Amino acid sequence: MSLRFTPTVHGNGDHGFVPTLVDVARARGASGYVGDGSNRWPAVHRLDAAHMVRLALEKAPAGSVVHGVAEEGVPTREIAEAIGRGLDVPVVSVSPQEAAAHFGWIGAFFALDAPASSALTQQLLGWTPTHPGCSRTSRQGTTSARHKQARCPTSAGVRPRQLRVGSSLSR
Repeated sequence: MSLRFTPTVHGNGDHGFVPTLVDVARARGASGYVGDGSNRWPAVHRLDAAHMVRLALEKAPAGSVVHGVAEEGVPTREIAEAIGRGLDVPVVSVSPQEAAAHFGWIGAFFALDAPASSALTQQLLGWTPTHPGCSRTSRQGTTSARHKQARCPTSAGVRPRQLRVGSSLSR
């Protein structure tokens, strides 16, 4: 079985990509996004991811590919805006050519448009993500972006875009 996770597996104690973006914003004095910021990152709460793993071990047939995705695509500009609000720094567009210089190693990842779906995984396992998504987390406040344990700081009201069921990222 293959387990696939989003770039943003968020929750208390998160030490992944979003906290790295927070650190970059602190160091640069500005929170950036690449190009127009319309590229999307999928996200999942770590407790939902853990529940999916347990169900996959219990129910998924050998050779299955399961995707831990709760939010299919959060625009990266909204991630940068929430970080900017949380740190009280300006939000800036960074050209694709300057992404590596501005963001360091994470620039190539942050520039990707990587929507993903778990529609087939949810159907296969009977799994439904129930924990706060990035959107809900931001409604609770972005003050956590000021601390090392930054949560996924996206703005409220993000509606994920749908992928075609059957595409390579729609499991």
